[in-house]
Amino acid sequence: MLASTLMLIALLCAGVFIKVPYSEMSPGPTVNTLGDHGGEPVLQISGRKTYPATGNLNMTTVRVTSADYNMNLVEAVYGWLAHDNKVVPHDTLYPNGKTEEESTQENAEEFSQSQESAKVAALEELDIPVKSWVIVQTVVKDTPAEGKLHAGDVIKAVDGTTVKAPDDVAKLVTKHKPGEKVTFTIVPAKEQAAAEKENRTATRTEDVTITTVKSDDEGEDRAIVGIAAGTDHTFPFTIDIKLADVGGPSAGLMFALGIVDKLTPGSLTGGKFVAGTGTIDAEGKVGPIGGIEMKTVGARDKGAQYFLTPKDNCAAAARDVPEGLTLVKVDTMDDAMSALKDIRGGDTADLPKCTRS
Repeated sequence: MLASTLMLIALLCAGVFIKVPYSEMSPGPTVNTLGDHGGEPVLQISGRKTYPATGNLNMTTVRVTSADYNMNLVEAVYGWLAHDNKVVPHDTLYPNGKTEEESTQENAEEFSQSQESAKVAALEELDIPVKSWVIVQTVVKDTPAEGKLHAGDVIKAVDGTTVKAPDDVAKLVTKHKPGEKVTFTIVPAKEQAAAEKENRTATRTEDVTITTVKSDDEGEDRAIVGIAAGTDHTFPFTIDIKLADVGGPSAGLMFALGIVDKLTPGSLTGGKFVAGTGTIDAEGKVGPIGGIEMKTVGARDKGAQYFLTPKDNCAAAARDVPEGLTLVKVDTMDDAMSALKDIRGGDTADLPKCTRS
């Protein structure tokens, strides 16, 4: 017995010092988008009539260990055995040696984009017009576009063909062979900003001609200029989302629903506690997220009765459903609105629920 005890102690001591290439995910904070956080409303709307909202539309989060955290073997084993935590390879959360700062910056950018998409999706749901246009989102360093195009420039046309969506830009550029010239018709970012500030339409355009180069991608030669196109919007009133220390795109759906609730009489939830997750695009399409198992646990721990679950996350979420929580499958903003109608009306028997298959 003494030898066994000493051996166990030795193994435990060794386990503390043996580092393993894993990270841990666990349930993070959940915040009601209809309420306050940090002493101020999460959703702040001005320039448009708003209405009191009751109940909960909670966005959910996942807490992860930092990029420079060195997990030991004992912690990894404990995490594998713990019901509410998940141990994953370090590269799953921080691929290609990504640093903590790089991950934080990327999450902040995704969070900002998700807010914009949520606003558009919410206003589209309410048939409130939103002005949109294609912009230069980023310019890659040391490419032909550097110094000629700038982030925020509005792309009106490429080679005289009107641009209506970001994908149009790539399609028109790649019609060229590397080394050929392509002409962008743009509204410079400064002109666009001035026009927005003065509440007018920008009319001054410029033609910018750039010589394409070959993409570094493997396979067939593809012409590029070194930009990523995106979409910018002008809203008819101000919508601010105040939520610090949160990143990533997964709160988009719940932000959109919260905005709709604030802008319409009555309550979307009927006073029920609804939580959820999911990315959302400007067309109201709900996308999958990571850490679904942790988010359902975090939501139920706070008292959620229903959890709006992206369709593509349903099978994983349904493998271990917290007791008392109903997982509702949604694929679009309209799906979520329909589900909330049934929930507030108490007609929940036919809700589209998540299954393991």
